[in-house]
Amino acid sequence: MNALSTQNPSKVRIVTLGCAKNDVDSEEIAGVLQQEGFQVDGLAERVDVTVINTCGFLEASKKESIQAIRDAVEAKKRGEIGRVVVAGCLAQRLGADLMKLAPGADAYVGVGQMGRFGDVVRGAMRSNEPMLDVSPPHHRWAEVSSRPRTGRPWSAYLKVSEGCDHRCTFCTIPSFRGAHQSKPIERVIEEAHHLAGQGAREINLIAQDVTQYGYDLYKEFTLPRLLRELNAVDGIEWIRLLYFYPNRLTDEVIEAMATLDKVVPYVDIPLQHVHPDTLRRMKRPWDGDRYLALFHKVREAMPQVAIRTTFIVGFPGETEQEFQSLLDFIRDARLDRVGAFVYSREKGTPSYDMPDQVPFRVKRARYDQLMTLQQGIALEIGQSYVGQTLKCLVEEVRDGWTVTRSFRDAPEIDGLVLVPGQAQPGSFVDVTITDAEPYDLYGDFAAS
Repeated sequence: MNALSTQNPSKVRIVTLGCAKNDVDSEEIAGVLQQEGFQVDGLAERVDVTVINTCGFLEASKKESIQAIRDAVEAKKRGEIGRVVVAGCLAQRLGADLMKLAPGADAYVGVGQMGRFGDVVRGAMRSNEPMLDVSPPHHRWAEVSSRPRTGRPWSAYLKVSEGCDHRCTFCTIPSFRGAHQSKPIERVIEEAHHLAGQGAREINLIAQDVTQYGYDLYKEFTLPRLLRELNAVDGIEWIRLLYFYPNRLTDEVIEAMATLDKVVPYVDIPLQHVHPDTLRRMKRPWDGDRYLALFHKVREAMPQVAIRTTFIVGFPGETEQEFQSLLDFIRDARLDRVGAFVYSREKGTPSYDMPDQVPFRVKRARYDQLMTLQQGIALEIGQSYVGQTLKCLVEEVRDGWTVTRSFRDAPEIDGLVLVPGQAQPGSFVDVTITDAEPYDLYGDFAAS
């Protein structure tokens, strides 16, 4: 079948696993394929090619991706689908080993290759031998105008860089995403205009470390300049940043966030731990006292700021004293949002071979204790909003309720603001908060 035939184009289904970065990658893959004559259809009963965009971050996501590949290969054997292309992080991480763990696909392609995916799919359709291409990542940014949207049109992720230069001892990302590579600023701005033209009113900037943006291209940290240029894009009303690295949340970045009207006062800054000994083993910067000082500076500049972080509990060697210092920090920091992970022992990372691995039952008990503590703090912070009026973005109307998000709520990560009645999805509304739960708020539409 000729993929370039307009009368009978080859049909492709894209299955996306993992994080928002993979969502963007899949949209870029879809755009490239559509430009080259393929029909991307996730609902077709039978497709010629299934692309599985895998996640390889943690052991659990690795197992999910392998199962998805095996399921697709079995469907191929039954004649329900045509060729199977495995793409993304797990292919990059495991390479030829993935071909042994999940055999039967027609191509295994690593990260950073969205711009040449037409060639990848055509090669998989022609060849009777499985193709393996997991060369070191060199990110080929897809053309901006080719990216179709698959999510809600009013909220979009915009990837500003790929890869990571940090060497945290627990993390697999640099091994398969490669070194940090920034997207040129003119391409980011062009993409923001493109997304705004498609109806996006909220832009969520994503990177492994958004604070490192631009250094590889311009020999200086360019995030403040990027924010100023994005702030001038017509149609965009909210700009949200994901994710900050602690020692690079500089005065210049804080000032830009505080003074640019479209940049929401929201800081997602994964700390992972606060005890200096734990952080040293993790190869992470600073300590809890310096983090508290940083939060004080951020709150002075942006009094309404919502701060989110994540922690790892049960990292190798974590003593009871180290864990208690983490709980003390959470009491002192009073963070809006906290996520926690039970330490996952990942092959290929330095922490895999560290001594004093913490038993799972201890890790799980510490996780429960941390999240119970934070739940009470989150409820108190939520209750402090009762009586205030917040600008909220409408996501959907469901069972007589309007589901919205405030500046405090990143999509698919944080809580919601629920309002009885109806409003237009994609619009902004003012909501007066009347009640709070640990993660969600309730309110009424404010009188106009």
